[in-house]
Amino acid sequence: MLLAILSDIHANREAFEAVLAAVEGAGADRLVLLGDIVGYGADPEWCAEQAMMLAASGAIVLRGNHDEAVGNPAVSMNPTATLALEWTRRQLGSETRAFLAALPFEAREGDCLFVHADASAPSDWNYVLDASDAGQHLSACAARVSFCGHVHKPALYSTAPGGKVTHFRPVAATPVPLLMQRRWLAVMGSVGQPRDGDAAAAYALYDTQSAEIRFQRAAYDVERAAEKIRAAGLPASLADRLLRGR
Repeated sequence: MLLAILSDIHANREAFEAVLAAVEGAGADRLVLLGDIVGYGADPEWCAEQAMMLAASGAIVLRGNHDEAVGNPAVSMNPTATLALEWTRRQLGSETRAFLAALPFEAREGDCLFVHADASAPSDWNYVLDASDAGQHLSACAARVSFCGHVHKPALYSTAPGGKVTHFRPVAATPVPLLMQRRWLAVMGSVGQPRDGDAAAAYALYDTQSAEIRFQRAAYDVERAAEKIRAAGLPASLADRLLRGR
């Protein structure tokens, strides 16, 4: 089965549409959305509705911290994210709010675990930023291959039987075999707000039969997405960072 794994869509309709078209063209059998459907971008209702339809068609859809924060004011955000969240709450209908509130924190299928943030405490929204964080994540889950988002920067970690965690920097469109003698954590980049210096939307394709992963990018109309953020009265920094990919 070819899985298309997406994370951190962040209400960016243009990026979401581009990635959905790309994964359809790649022949993906199933989609996995690792959370943060909303937040930052100008199209939260459209993106949440799209995620609902995908879930109804069999996609795995998880909860991210921005999705959680829609209905839980106790979730801490920085000032810019808080402003965007307050605006986002006003855009969402009752059905999409209920959908986001009911999303699970994690999902397990076969030898794969899917989660938005560090698996050692999914609802604490800890970031996996380095090998030490990845080791904590891998120690907390039994799955051979796990996938998370939250960081907005693609990364790949593995651990050998001795326990040492190795960090790989993935190259877009380059297949990587996830060797059976190791355990793996693939950190997805962001569909809707990349922060690795590349403005193109990020996602990954994972072949469960060959155990091969490809980190991918999809170009989209970044200028339009940024202009919609400004037109909505959201913080201009959210539009600017789309153009920079940071």
